[in-house]
Amino acid sequence: MCFFFSFLPATFWAIVAYFILFTSTKAEGAIKTVGQGLAIWAFVIAVFFPIGGAYVTLTDLCPFEALMEAMHSKAP
Repeated sequence: MCFFFSFLPATFWAIVAYFILFTSTKAEGAIKTVGQGLAIWAFVIAVFFPIGGAYVTLTDLCPFEALMEAMHSKAP
C-alpha cells in the first residue's frame, strides 16, 4: 500500500521537474545550465519515492498495513 501512496509525491516532483526543465529552455547562459541541472535533480528525487515505497512495502515496514490490521482485529 505504501508503494501506491509513494506515487503521489513522485508525481508532484515529476511535474515540478518538467516545469523547471520547460522554463530553463527559454533561458540563456548559466541560468539554462542551472535550470537543467535542477530539473535532473528533481527527476532523481521523483524516482526515489517509488523506490522507497517499494522497499518499505517489500520489507513489511509499511505503517498503513499495521494500522489496517489494528483496526480490523478489534472486537466490537
